[in-house]
Order: sequence, then structure tokens, then C-alpha cells
Amino acid sequence: MGSRKGLGELLVKENLIEIKQLEEARKEQKKSGGRLSSALIRLGYVRDAELAEFLGQQYNVQTIDLGSFDIDPNAIKMVSRQICEKHSVIPVSKAGNSLVVAFSDLSNMIYIKDDLAILTRHKIEVVVAAETAIQNAIERYYPDGSSKMESVMSDLEDAEESFVVNKATIAEIVDEVGDDEGPIVKFVNMMLAEAIKSRTSDIHVEPYEKRFRIRFRIDGRLVEKVQPPPGAANAIISRLKILSKLDISERRKPQDGRLKVRLRSGKEVDFRVNSTPVIFGEKVVLRLLDKSNLQVDLTKLGLERSQMDVFLEGINAPQGMVLITGPTGSGKTTTIYSGLAELNNPDTNVSTAEDPVEFNLDGINQVQVNPQIGFTFADALRAFLRQDPEVIMVGEIRDLETAQVAYKAASTGHLVVSTLHTNDASATVARLVDMGIEPYMVSEATSLILAQRLIRRVCNKCIADHSVPDEVLINLGVAEDKLGNFKILKKGEGCENCMGTGTAGRVAIFEVMPFNAQVREAIINGATALELKRQAVLEAGMITLRQSALLKLSQGLTTVEEVLNGTLKDEL
Repeated sequence: MGSRKGLGELLVKENLIEIKQLEEARKEQKKSGGRLSSALIRLGYVRDAELAEFLGQQYNVQTIDLGSFDIDPNAIKMVSRQICEKHSVIPVSKAGNSLVVAFSDLSNMIYIKDDLAILTRHKIEVVVAAETAIQNAIERYYPDGSSKMESVMSDLEDAEESFVVNKATIAEIVDEVGDDEGPIVKFVNMMLAEAIKSRTSDIHVEPYEKRFRIRFRIDGRLVEKVQPPPGAANAIISRLKILSKLDISERRKPQDGRLKVRLRSGKEVDFRVNSTPVIFGEKVVLRLLDKSNLQVDLTKLGLERSQMDVFLEGINAPQGMVLITGPTGSGKTTTIYSGLAELNNPDTNVSTAEDPVEFNLDGINQVQVNPQIGFTFADALRAFLRQDPEVIMVGEIRDLETAQVAYKAASTGHLVVSTLHTNDASATVARLVDMGIEPYMVSEATSLILAQRLIRRVCNKCIADHSVPDEVLINLGVAEDKLGNFKILKKGEGCENCMGTGTAGRVAIFEVMPFNAQVREAIINGATALELKRQAVLEAGMITLRQSALLKLSQGLTTVEEVLNGTLKDEL
């Protein structure tokens, strides 16, 4: 029997499969490009152990059970993973000048045996084992997978073309493993370089059943950049986990880590990395933390003059709670670091509890909490209170314990700055009460609440005048006597800089709710979020998120579509 066709005919002859099943297996083989034996096993027409026993009998070759066999490490060193996976073989033992190799398919045994003899300079003794057992043994004894990835080099090079990156930029990356770069190292370097270059905030590395894709979040919008070959998924993810100091053998639970990319130009960019198990492997998300892009100048955040005055009054108060709210990715970190930079003076003790510490700020005592070892935000807060603080920053109020300690500190002579995930400023009060903070404590200890969002900015490379009907503006919430401010708006026509979208970069919009006597009294009286918002707008002159977005629209910074997508209409 010298061909795969012969194997099929013998199986039919021995009544192990039917002719119809053989035809279906050949169609599957043609589709997948693998071996006939693999197709038969995948379709369930034969069991791999049964097929191994059959082949052993036909060729008068010994059958072995790899699951109960300890493979000789010296034998493994003689044949690369690439060869093993290509031919579904694995060396199992070595004695003198003989090397015993397990085969799962003996159709081309003679040719493969000769190749192995030339490669290893040993006499090859053949045994047969189940295909699944050989695959499992390859994974067990060749854990790094580097040889496997060499076999998909051409596919990766095709995928690399999807990254439009200047080659000099890629060459600047300093890789920890040195200059001997394999295809996976090169691909990951290229991916990180492209992310740094293209205003990316997050990289999503996502394995699925039949495909593997990489998406970049650019200006808040997820964009699919490339689909590497699915066979490269495990190696790419392992490479990212190694760089991030994560446990590559742990695939059953989420892990968090960091990696640093250092360019020869001297620039350093940190990535916050999370791996989470999904049904077809692990999804990895990397968030870029580029300190050179961190804007800590309060005057450049985008606050209106009246909002800036309220914010400065709150963070310069000797005590009280300042809350920055908004969803993930809304720019809260930039705002809170800008406030801390304003307070960072030689005569002020500023301490922060963060998870994780995203940027290092000179002159500020930053603490990384670690709930896995029992070191929580609440624990850090209690420690700070014994270290003579003036200003305390808590990365996020997530639970009642943290909220209680934070509000206790805010009401006993300390300025506390923290974040919450809420929809707007007025909804934050209801969230705190729902967590268990008494309304009187929220009313007395809170200095201000700032809510924010990021909306896309008109591309300054293809910006053009644009007009919108008055009816559209009125529906957005523009008062009729203010329509004159919106006669000439701006819109991007689409260019290379903005990848044809008309928008490039983002601009922040804010809602700053001051805590005057009327707002404090309304909270104590149990006012709803809508009643609080009405009180803050009508009595304290608060600019809502929608109004802030409309101001950016009138200034030519954003578009009607972004106002609609990023904010809700005010119901007062």
C-alpha cells in the first residue's frame, strides 16, 4: 500500500468504513489539505486508536500507547516540531545508532523514514500510534511552538502587509530577546509599532473557531486591522504573555500584566495587558499608556471657563470629595491626573491608590493595590490616613467599604479625589446612596461631581465648512435665539490622515455639578437624579453633557453625528 487511496480501500475491504464515508472523507481531505486518516477521524468514521491498530496489523508494525509512554528527551532533540507536525510523527526513544519514531499514518512511511534517516543520521525504527496521541505528545514535549510558527512564516508575512507601517519605525523597536527574530517576534513587534503610530488606545487580539483577528481601537472606534493565520494564534498570544510577565501555562483564568516598548529614539510606551479565557483560547487586550501623550495641563482639557472655575474651587478646597465619573475610556485618568498635577506642590502630601498605576507622577506617592493578596483600595486608604496626608486619590470607588472610608476621610479634613462609573453627574448621587452611603454624608462631604465623555474631533487635514438645517439643531437642543452661533459648522471630507472617516482624535465634553446650598438640600430631601439635574441647571447654571457637546459643535470641533452618538437629549 503506497498511497492514501490504498488506505481508504483497505478500510472499506475490512468493513471499517463504507464507500460513501470514504468519498465524504476524501472531500473533507481536499477541503482541509490534510491527510485522509485525519479526515476520517474528524468525521468520526474511525477512531484514531482503532486506525492505529489497523495500520499496525497491515504493516506488521508495533503499536504503542503514547499516553502511558515516557518519551526520551534526547530523542526529542533530534527532530524539530515542524517536521513532527508536518508528518504527524514523534521520536520516542534513542538507543545507539537507532531512533524509534511513532507514525500515525504509514501511507508515505518509506519516504518519510528515509528523510528522517538523512536528517538524524540514525537508523529509523517505525512504530505506530494514534494521531491524537501524537498531537498531544507534540504539545507536551515541544511547548514553545517556535518550529510550528516557522511553518506559517509566509502566511504571517502576508498578514504583515496589512499593517501599513514605515519599516524604519518597526526597526526602532528594541526587542528583549535580541536580534535573532522569528516570525512571531517580528509580527508582534510590527503590531505594537503600528498601534503606537496610529492613535490606537487598545489592541484586541481575538481567537475564534475558524479565524483569528486583531482589532485596534482608534479614536473610540474598533477597526479590524489584520487576520493572521489561525494556527499562529497560540504563539502570538504566548509571545504577548511572555513580554507581559504572565504565566503562559495558565489559560483557565484572567491575568493582568504590563509590558514596555522602548524605541531607540528613547521614547518608552507602556501597555497594560489583560488575558481572559474564551471558548476558543484566550483573548488579550492591550491598552496603550503613552506618557508623552498624557496631557496634565488643566487649561487644555477642554473645560469651559465657568466649568474650570468650579473644578478649581473643588480641588483647591482643604477637604471634601471630588468625583470624576464616566464610562471606561472616557478620559477620567487624564482629568484626575491633571487635577493632581495642579495640587502637586512641595508643601502638599499627595498619595494615590491605583489599580493599576497607569503613569508615574514625580512628587506623588503612588501605591499599586493588589486585591489578590488582600490589599484593597480600602486598605490603602486606611494606611494613607496614618501617613499625614493632605490629598488622597482613590483609583475607583467599587464597593461600600471603599466608599465609607473615602467619605470618612473627606469629612475629617482631607481632600479625596476618586472615580465612579455613572452616566452623568446627577446619577452619581443615586449610585452612592444605592451603595449604602447616607444622603446626609453625600450632601455634606461632596465638593463637586464632574462627568465626562470623549467624542470624535473633525479631522484638521480635510476640514470643510458645513451647514445644518435649523430643525436639526433645534431637535438637538439648541435654543432658537442661539441658532446664529451654528450657521457655519465644520465637517471632515475624508483623507489619508483620518482613513476616510472625516474625524481624527477626540475632544472631551464635561458636566460639572457644583454642590451649592440648593443642591445639598435637594439631596437630603431625597431628590431623584432628574430633579437634581434640573436644580443644578436652573439654579447653579450647570452645563450638561449635551450642552457641552453643542458648544464644541459651534466651535467647529465636532459634528452633529458625534453630538447624537455621544450624548442624550436633556429632559429638564
